[in-house]
Amino acid sequence: MHAQRQLFWSHLQKYLSFGSLWRVTAWTFTITLGATIAALGYSLFQVPFNIAAGGLMGIGIIINYFTGFPIGTLYFIMNLPLLIIGFVYLGRWRFLLSTLLAVVVFSVTADLFTFYLPTVLEEFPITDDMLLSAIYAGMIGGIGNGMVYRASGTMGGTAVVGRIIQRHTGFPLSQIFLYTDTTIIVAAGIVFGWELALHAMLTLFLGGLASDFTLEGPSAVRTATIITDQPLELTQALMTNMHRGVSQWPITGGYTGNTHFMLMCTIYRSQVGEVKQLVDSIDPHAFIVIGTAQQAMGASKASLRR
Repeated sequence: MHAQRQLFWSHLQKYLSFGSLWRVTAWTFTITLGATIAALGYSLFQVPFNIAAGGLMGIGIIINYFTGFPIGTLYFIMNLPLLIIGFVYLGRWRFLLSTLLAVVVFSVTADLFTFYLPTVLEEFPITDDMLLSAIYAGMIGGIGNGMVYRASGTMGGTAVVGRIIQRHTGFPLSQIFLYTDTTIIVAAGIVFGWELALHAMLTLFLGGLASDFTLEGPSAVRTATIITDQPLELTQALMTNMHRGVSQWPITGGYTGNTHFMLMCTIYRSQVGEVKQLVDSIDPHAFIVIGTAQQAMGASKASLRR
């Protein structure tokens, strides 16, 4: 019993330490802010024009059109069974806490925004241009979703269903979302007209781009792969002039059978031109490929973190 008590207090002290409290605070703030931003884009640009861009948010717009039931409350009610299913199949308490926080914040703020924005703003909606609304709905909603995903949370909805299907069938997640969201957008097209459905597709596409950009950040890192017969000179020049580590290994040409050397280094996007000039000045016959890398971290790459 004494050993169990000591183990309990050690775990409690661990979770109540400054570092853990800071991580929990940052996690809560990020999910709350992200869900609030997503609700703002949804209430400000999607709801006034009935742009049902897939997911439970799209279903909520369709149901609201026929019943007038508050959209945020609808979103919360529809998520309840999915939260229970996700608790069983997708990580139990960790999944439930992160998703429940995002769902509750989104549901509450969506209803508040929908109710109060028309009374606070002099003009509502703030634009009569449906195209602008579709674009900004995708951008703002995507930024909010990306912040939630960055904190290892989810917005619930069809994402829960998609992850469960993917885990048990191996079916690609992107295709699952394509089928579910397309079905909802087609239903919205039948209800609201096909022009609105086209705008909803645009919102869905831009939302995915904005979410990915927020989640992963801009691709500022590049990898330079160089095939050369002067590896020592190029390696020394890259390390001296560019201040970058270089990896090298011998390779054999598939066509000629000749032996060459392959060099690889990680650089900033702004250094691409300088690297190409440097390689050309030392070995004009070198073959160089510049690739895009999303992130670089670890030994000798700490300086590339931003």
